[in-house]
Amino acid sequence: MRVSLLDRSRTRMGESDADAVTTTVERAVRADALGLHRFWTAEHHAVPGIASAAPTVLVSTIAARTQRIRVGTGGVMVPNHRPLVIAEQALLLEALHPGRIDLGLGGSLGFTPPIRRALGRAGIAEAEYGAELEQVRAYLEGSAGITARPRVDPPPMYLLAVKGGLAWAAQMGLPAVVGGPMVHDTGAIEAYFRTFRPSAQLSTPYLMVNVDVSMADDPGHARDLLLPEAWAYADTRDVGEFRPLRPVEEVRRLLDMERRDKKLAAVRSWMSAAVAGAPDQVAAALADLLARTGASEILANVSTYDREDTTRTDEFLASLHT
Repeated sequence: MRVSLLDRSRTRMGESDADAVTTTVERAVRADALGLHRFWTAEHHAVPGIASAAPTVLVSTIAARTQRIRVGTGGVMVPNHRPLVIAEQALLLEALHPGRIDLGLGGSLGFTPPIRRALGRAGIAEAEYGAELEQVRAYLEGSAGITARPRVDPPPMYLLAVKGGLAWAAQMGLPAVVGGPMVHDTGAIEAYFRTFRPSAQLSTPYLMVNVDVSMADDPGHARDLLLPEAWAYADTRDVGEFRPLRPVEEVRRLLDMERRDKKLAAVRSWMSAAVAGAPDQVAAALADLLARTGASEILANVSTYDREDTTRTDEFLASLHT
């Protein structure tokens, strides 16, 4: 089983954004020592509770602090940047840390209308997104009308399964990342493997599965550890933001007070998509997830209120990585 981590620099109640970003770097250093395959950072603009807005900047710091682990973006959101700038930043990272950089790309827009206005893009059609992905690749490979610098071997591209990402990955011959409800879209996943066209980067399809994971000796406690993130997800429907994670006990109290079926259903839905339990249960569930999807790698989200619980789960995931 190949196992990697995605870190969104989530804040906790009473914690600053700077604390969250610093902790992300420290976690990446531990992941490197543990032998995990890769460590990716995310892009979220002006979202309370998530401190990672510039993944390439964070990747540069992490790569400088680590020795072996692959470091990447999960991902750079193409609608927010010009293709040339995306390629230039990726090439510069590759020049500084050759052979260790991944360029994960996605098509998500800003979280709210004011953020989208601030970023200068209210929407993007799938065809337009695909054209800009091709532009990024042309700049990376040196086949565009101008030459992006520095001129080095390009880092590999990965596509997140948003804005038709799986279909574009198949057409362009790129590895793909699927998560959330898309994990259960067997038709789209099967189409990726069936219609994949080999490219200079990749000769056969390669799929990664992004999933929330929590591990504890007691299965009930492992599920409790998911509650803060599940509550934050459900809360976005009311407040339009991912608020900082709250302690498990406080979330339990809020759930006891909650009487709206939709919000409780959102919590249960988020929990049902995650993998949680005792070590043997988590190992079996992840193996089953790989088997069901045909994926070759787990890209795990581990986001608990108590960072010591995150560290324990990371250590367990590292024990599964081969």
